[in-house]
Amino acid sequence: MQILIKGARVLDPGNLDGKKNILVKDGVIEAILDPGDPVPSDSPDVQVSDIQIPDIQIIDASNMVVVPGLIDIHVHLREPGHEYKETIESGLKAAAKGGFTAVCSMPNTIPVNDNSQVTSFIINRGKAARSAKVYPAGAISQGSSGTSLAEIYDMQQAGIRAVTDDGLPVENSQMMRRALEYCKGLDMPIFVHAEDKSLTDGGSMNEGPSATFWGIKGIPNAAESAMVVRDIALCELTGAVVHFCHMSTAQSIEAIRQAKKRGANVSCETTPHYFTLTDEAVLDYDTNFKMNPPLRSEADRRAIIEGLVDGTIDMIATDHAPQDVDEKEVEFDKAAFGIVGLETSLALSLRLVQDGFLSLTDLVVKMSKQPAKMLKIDNDIKPGNPADLTIIDPEIAYKINPATFISKCKNTPFTGRQVRGAAFLTMVDGRIVYQKNQ
Repeated sequence: MQILIKGARVLDPGNLDGKKNILVKDGVIEAILDPGDPVPSDSPDVQVSDIQIPDIQIIDASNMVVVPGLIDIHVHLREPGHEYKETIESGLKAAAKGGFTAVCSMPNTIPVNDNSQVTSFIINRGKAARSAKVYPAGAISQGSSGTSLAEIYDMQQAGIRAVTDDGLPVENSQMMRRALEYCKGLDMPIFVHAEDKSLTDGGSMNEGPSATFWGIKGIPNAAESAMVVRDIALCELTGAVVHFCHMSTAQSIEAIRQAKKRGANVSCETTPHYFTLTDEAVLDYDTNFKMNPPLRSEADRRAIIEGLVDGTIDMIATDHAPQDVDEKEVEFDKAAFGIVGLETSLALSLRLVQDGFLSLTDLVVKMSKQPAKMLKIDNDIKPGNPADLTIIDPEIAYKINPATFISKCKNTPFTGRQVRGAAFLTMVDGRIVYQKNQ
């Protein structure tokens, strides 16, 4: 069976931008055709119009945009160990609904992904799900304890694409230096969770007037930015690749901006909640607004948008962190950190385009091309490449309703928010793994 995607704007930054038809066959992109071009049949001597081919599935993508499959570089799939929150299958299917053809899964599972056996388990479960692809990140240290290096080379052989002690900073600077030196030799990026735990000190939301009003212990910006500055210094010392996760503060963005100007091998991501919400949204102790790092001030939110506009922030991720209702419906200071994001990220990020901060091309770079580059994936839309494609309907309007989520958990601060734009279809290796209303 062949699939013909017709009538869409095909947008692959640096490669294609225009109305094209895409022919998919046997899991790969067979041809990219101009409108009106005949579609090649299986017989090499015959050129016929698509309506005459009996074994072709036609997808009418008029008024839509086809982009290289979106990739979320920061996702918690929870399996193994916390399958009641999310499984690899449910998480990858939620990703497909959100328009993602691939995700990078964090290693803070039980057991921690610090060895090749756990890595292989995640990859095999991902293949069995037959949905979005999973590219695991392994732990930097054994058990993410920050004391001794994990089996990074063995995990690389098994299929990890990065290392991180996500959720836990590597507090010992000498340990972090050794990890960077080792990973440089493997051409392996290190994803940094930048947090000084002594400054976080049991806080639950951003340190500021809102925290004072609600009587909640705050987390200062410096808890993040101090570790960003340290790890920039270690990056410049070692020459290794450092990627900063879920940036939330103006100080962090400025430090990364200046480091890039000096030529440091650093990159960073942010998430939709940091350019959409502030700590003033934390009302009535609603724990769906509790995440780590916390929602910051309006000045920080504006700095995040500025970083997206000027290119300091390379990627938009979700930090998808499903938490069970029993871990959220408790006192604010005792509730688990984190929100789900796979099924809301695209619509929330498209608001940056609608408000004129980014072009659609810029957004595709940050949600597809840059994550692919970091994970060493060739996702160009070109003949011979795997047909990993996302079709975006930019105009569909709706309200976010967690009852419709595929993710096993519904912990989102965006319930009822009016948005515009969604994935119409997600294709992985030529298979339709999600199609709206089907």
